[in-house]
Amino acid sequence: MDKNIVKIAVVGPESTGKSTMATYLAEHYHTIWVPEYAREYCENLNREYTWQDELNMFYGQLELEEKLIPRANKLLICDTTFITIKIWSDHLFGRSPQEVLDELADHPYDLYLLLDIDMPWQDDPLRDFPDLREHFMAIWHRELQALNADYKVVSGLGAERHANAVGAIDQWLQSAAEK
Repeated sequence: MDKNIVKIAVVGPESTGKSTMATYLAEHYHTIWVPEYAREYCENLNREYTWQDELNMFYGQLELEEKLIPRANKLLICDTTFITIKIWSDHLFGRSPQEVLDELADHPYDLYLLLDIDMPWQDDPLRDFPDLREHFMAIWHRELQALNADYKVVSGLGAERHANAVGAIDQWLQSAAEK
């Protein structure tokens, strides 16, 4: 992995605009973004999630990121991270795969943008918990704090949300350059 690439993770509960934001940021910064592997994986799943599915999504997300990082232009924008696998596994199965836990500390991102739940819910066949957004937002805070992650909450709608994300990244980049 190229140590000169800044990795920005766009994370948060369901229906907070992560994919839209990742696409926007990649275009804004003239780089590429890593899509959420689980979305494509689950679109082809015609049954309930299993433990093995969580592991498959974990390995798939890691592989996709490693494959795309050489094409990044200084920044790599990641539409979620495998922390999502931990959160979903904990929720659905009461525990996380050891493989995921082992990788958390060894696979950091430079900055996490935690997208706020201030957007209206949008139905999608792959979204499951419209009534648990506050619950999952609290979990995201807890998980990022447990990693001692550098993260910013991004709120607002439309262009304001985009501007707030760009502002958070630009501020982080300026601060990193001054170190």
